[in-house]
Amino acid sequence: MQNPLSKPLRSQLENTVKAARDVAEKAALAALHQLGVGDARLPEHLDETRKALRRRLRAHGRSLGDVKQTDDSQVLTHLKREVAYEHWHRMLFARFLAENHLLLWEPGAPLTLAECEELAQDPSTSLGARSGWELAGRLAARMLPQVFKPHSPVFELAFRARTNSATWNRLLATLPSEAFTASDSLGWVYQFWQAKRKDEVNASEVKIGADELPAVTQLFTEPYMVEFLLHNSLGAWWVTRHPGKACPVALTYLRTLDDGTPAAGKFEGWPDELSTFKLLDPLLRVRSLSGGGLPLAGAHAHGSRRVVGQGGCGRRITRQFAWPRDRSALRRDCRFRAGAGCLALSR
Repeated sequence: MQNPLSKPLRSQLENTVKAARDVAEKAALAALHQLGVGDARLPEHLDETRKALRRRLRAHGRSLGDVKQTDDSQVLTHLKREVAYEHWHRMLFARFLAENHLLLWEPGAPLTLAECEELAQDPSTSLGARSGWELAGRLAARMLPQVFKPHSPVFELAFRARTNSATWNRLLATLPSEAFTASDSLGWVYQFWQAKRKDEVNASEVKIGADELPAVTQLFTEPYMVEFLLHNSLGAWWVTRHPGKACPVALTYLRTLDDGTPAAGKFEGWPDELSTFKLLDPLLRVRSLSGGGLPLAGAHAHGSRRVVGQGGCGRRITRQFAWPRDRSALRRDCRFRAGAGCLALSR
């Protein structure tokens, strides 16, 4: 069963991610300057391949919100942040996948980071990578093409390998395996990445606009907060419809009145059968909570997931599997839809 991060380990992860953002943004800006992406004039030292990359990066930057000035120079603020974010998180995800035995060379063949280092030494298996970490990042991107866009010009931008890669490798190597197998670590890394930017926005006291909004609003919701909301909504509904019965999911945070009824109310306007519930999943699709779609409640913070529902005929439906080590069951039975404290499973 996976546990959440301990406080010391969470602090270590926070410090690592914050340091990584500083390194990544400096490296990204240096690489962009080397290509003259923000310059008004095309640098003379660029060959045709790098000239084409420069044009694509400038166009990508404008699509992100960077402004092209009247003298043909271009702001690099958004592009710098994206380059830093994408390169660091590709390496970070590679470590997450490797520590959970999910970094695959081919289906059914997970690799360790040590094996990636060995493969990177052979041109026939390196996939063009110069190091094991770079190969691991490319494998992660190949596995997650919707996360790391394979044709994005961002990944064609080369950093100064000797300094930046060594620093990133050292930062990642300082983190123990437990930092990548905890139940909540993946949620924390994004908030830690945004922490410095969030402090800058709050200190500036500027009006919150599109540029500032993600840093101050996209925060990780800790499991107990989600459980409190679930237990006092869906859990309260269950208690009122099944008096005297023990709920199959422990309702740790359920608040009740002196007479034992839920403090949140009886939800009289809600259906009496779970089969008639509808769930709006994070992809904005309505799903039934019986048969094909089930809510994952209560045990969402643990490595062993127990999905409990009530069929239309009163039959209890229970499915249990270990995530992510039971990968075949995961692929066979479920597609994950992650959202604000809700994980919907669909057959």
